[in-house]
Amino acid sequence: MKDRYVIDTNVLIAASAADPETQKEIDATPDDPDLLLEIWLWLDTFRQGDVRMILDLEGEIYNEYCRKLGFNDFGIQVVMHKWQTASVDDVLVSYDADGHGILPASLAHTIHDLADRKMVAAALSSYAEFNEGCVAFAGDTDWHGWEDELLKHNVHLEPLIEKWSRAKYLEKLAR
Repeated sequence: MKDRYVIDTNVLIAASAADPETQKEIDATPDDPDLLLEIWLWLDTFRQGDVRMILDLEGEIYNEYCRKLGFNDFGIQVVMHKWQTASVDDVLVSYDADGHGILPASLAHTIHDLADRKMVAAALSSYAEFNEGCVAFAGDTDWHGWEDELLKHNVHLEPLIEKWSRAKYLEKLAR
């Protein structure tokens, strides 16, 4: 595990769907229980470790988490735990008038999912401030398509279920 992560929302959703404590129906991708458990195990390890979470000072990443999950869901509880243990680094992210993270022109054409721009912008800020910018993701396969351009900007990716997500990305490209 790296020292710091921006956590894509799909990781929190998938881990919450697999949480053995709550056993609550949550629509998550993937829907395979074994893969969801793999994501849950990664997030639980992240929660228990000295690994830091990257959030934006403006609170837009956390707001997205809260739009997708409830307070008692595992993913939100991981964020709460990181705050309670002073394991969150807040970084500055600039937003446009529509509330999307502002990216350098060299990345703006690549990151077509406007909701993910704040995650990328936070990783860029994390790299500028801490010399480390990494996004952990699970079910959102678009990250694979952006990987080469992100690496040029020192943003690393950690696909939690890489075999599955890369296969899904290649299926998507074949359509």
